[in-house]
Amino acid sequence: MKGKLSQWIMVWLLPLIVIGGLFVPLLGYLVIGMMLFLLVLSYFKPRYWCGNFCPRGSFLDLGLSRFSAKRPYPKIFSRPWFRWLVLTILMSFLSWRLYLTGGSPTKIGLVFVIMCLITTIIAIVLGIFTKHRAWCVICPMGLLQEQIGKCRQTSAPLDIAAADRSAAVK
Repeated sequence: MKGKLSQWIMVWLLPLIVIGGLFVPLLGYLVIGMMLFLLVLSYFKPRYWCGNFCPRGSFLDLGLSRFSAKRPYPKIFSRPWFRWLVLTILMSFLSWRLYLTGGSPTKIGLVFVIMCLITTIIAIVLGIFTKHRAWCVICPMGLLQEQIGKCRQTSAPLDIAAADRSAAVK
C-alpha cells in the first residue's frame, strides 16, 4: 500500500466536501475546521499538514500521481511574489463571496465548498500537465503555514545565559 495511513484516511474528505458539499453545503464548514487546525499545527510543525493530512495532497499523491506527466512546474510557481499573488487573489475572492452570503450559514458553507472545488480543479489540471503536486507549490495554505512556522523560529524563547554571556563580552 503506497502512501501513508493518514493519507488513506484523509483522502476521503476531498470527495465528501467537493461533491457532497454541493448537496449539503454545510460540509463546507469542514474546510474552515481544517484550515484552523493546519494553521495552529503549523506553528509547531510547518507544512506537516501538507504531507500527512491534507485531503487534496493525499488525492494528488494516491490518485493523480499515476496520470501526471511528471514535468517540472513553471519556475514562477516557486517565486515568493507569485505565491503571495495567488494567496491574495484567492483570499480576495473568498472574502468577496463571503460578503455576498449575507451571513447565511448554508451560503457560507457553500462558499467554502466552491472554493475547495475550484482549487481542486486547478490542482488536477496542474498535476496532469506537470508534477502531480504542482498545486502544493502555490497553495495559499502552504504559504501561510510556512510563514507561521517562521514566526515561531523568530520568536524562540530567550536564552538568558547566552544574553548574559553576550553582555559580558562587551
